[in-house]
Amino acid sequence: MQDEYRTVARAGVHETEVNRSRFLCSLAPAGSEREAQEFVAAVRKEHADATHNCWAYVIGADAGVQKASDDGEPGGTAGVPMLQMLLRRDMRYVVAVVTRYYGGVKLGAGGLIRAYGGAVGEALDAVGARTRRRFRLATVTVDHQRAGKLQNDLRATGRDVRDVRYADAVTLEVGLPDADVDAFRAWLADATQGTAALELGGEAYGDA
Repeated sequence: MQDEYRTVARAGVHETEVNRSRFLCSLAPAGSEREAQEFVAAVRKEHADATHNCWAYVIGADAGVQKASDDGEPGGTAGVPMLQMLLRRDMRYVVAVVTRYYGGVKLGAGGLIRAYGGAVGEALDAVGARTRRRFRLATVTVDHQRAGKLQNDLRATGRDVRDVRYADAVTLEVGLPDADVDAFRAWLADATQGTAALELGGEAYGDA
């Protein structure tokens, strides 16, 4: 697993104009290929009257899934430059759809490549990026008497407390960098006089 990846900060749309053709780039984070395909379908439906709805997406922190479509533009002039721009910017778990409304002037292959890639680049600048880091989920179980102070101590030391549940005991879910697990185990034993239980869970990604 990659230690971190970059994705778009939010969904957004950015419009550019090239030789009277309008290019609307719709961007969104996508957690799976299905989410990406659903976003493409939604944009195509919204802009059903457009000349083209070309798209590209990159799924996986290691960019394991990369797909693109020219949607009727000459082969390699739309989807591929869009995909290349996403990869050049190190974007992951992201989908881009560029909607073109033809303005009457042909752009030629080079012009199309610049227009589609440029539309994605400008949209990425407008929407912004965020970094997501890999962490391990850790479940800490502690008695009610110590729970309040432990929560405060966790937050004071910059730990990522993701969830707190109250039952017979208090369960706190904490996100830890892998390299921090041993140090955290020692810190927890010290902070709770050895009364807290620590259980390590799976890995996930969270905002850096």
